[in-house]
Amino acid sequence: MTSTSVDREPPAPEPAGGADPEAAGPVLSGAAAPGLATPGSSLPGAPAPEPPAPEPASRESSHEPVIRELGTLAHRLRLHHPPETPCTCRPPQLLADRPDGTVVRSGPVVAKAHAADIDRDALAARLALASAPALSGILLAPLATLGTPDTAGAVPRPVTFWPYGTPVDPRDPDAAPWAEAAVLLARLHRTVSPLPLPAPPMRGPVKAARAVARMVAALPGDAAVLPVQAAWHALPAWARGEAAPPAARSGFLCHGDLHLGQLVRHPAPDGPWLLIDVDDAGQGEPAWDLARPAAWYAAGVLAPEDWLLFLDAYRAAGGLAVPAEGDPWPQLDVPARALTVQTAAVALAKCAVEGREPDEMEQLMIDSCARIATFPPELAAGSAS
Repeated sequence: MTSTSVDREPPAPEPAGGADPEAAGPVLSGAAAPGLATPGSSLPGAPAPEPPAPEPASRESSHEPVIRELGTLAHRLRLHHPPETPCTCRPPQLLADRPDGTVVRSGPVVAKAHAADIDRDALAARLALASAPALSGILLAPLATLGTPDTAGAVPRPVTFWPYGTPVDPRDPDAAPWAEAAVLLARLHRTVSPLPLPAPPMRGPVKAARAVARMVAALPGDAAVLPVQAAWHALPAWARGEAAPPAARSGFLCHGDLHLGQLVRHPAPDGPWLLIDVDDAGQGEPAWDLARPAAWYAAGVLAPEDWLLFLDAYRAAGGLAVPAEGDPWPQLDVPARALTVQTAAVALAKCAVEGREPDEMEQLMIDSCARIATFPPELAAGSAS
């Protein structure tokens, strides 16, 4: 599977159009399209409700050329009318515009412009994973891509195309697909990579390290970052993206960035749930995919019944990240701590940019860092520092 490219201006530090999926509580949100988040949800990790009528993409962002081009590319893949028929389609809808991706929807087609500095070979391998028959029913497969469009800027960005899926409804907490997410993860972790070459590394630890660096840059010399940094440095090197995970735990296919915003129903509106956004997928420690809900549960953000529903469904589906019975925390401890630090770091960085104090949910994650920084992590058997 190949991708096309589009040019744009260098991204602003905080473009409009998406909350961080690492943030906690009501502001946690995911995407209706691969890879990006949209603002405001009432569920941890759930996307915002889809607006009743899409607005023209050009009203949503200062990066109008790339958004218009993405809308044109997505519209070109639509099959709602023959080419000679006058177009009555709604204008393209901007779903997200962030440094790591711009996402535009035109009806059933979503176009995503990835970060300019993304590893193109790794992206191609991840697209091949999502397209592989062995991952059918687990990962949303990309659509066929177009040729390279004419571009005028100096920063080319690869573009991928995806079918639109119905995201999690944040207004219905009781219907949150925790069990379905767990089953998909268990199936993913049991799947042997179908690629002829090794899959790229799962990028979870690298994203956590970037979040910490973002926090430090946003708050240089500020004492508020010290508990988060202390919790970060208490982690083993592999969880900080500085070394490979223990060999016995590094060969599993992982999603790399699991939250409720990474699930959609496809075909829309009520098809089966599938995982989306393969930008961080690859081989690694499968417990990382359970770590965000584990961290939320440990911090008091996720209800115990939701956590147990998720964990029990994962075990019942034969997931390999934790034992089938007994205490799961020897395997979950380090990744959950890492995701706690990542979430707190993103929260502090956002507060610095927005000139505000942490909200209640953000403070819970920050306080959790202060607690876990006081004693060393419980390393699972065979883990490395």
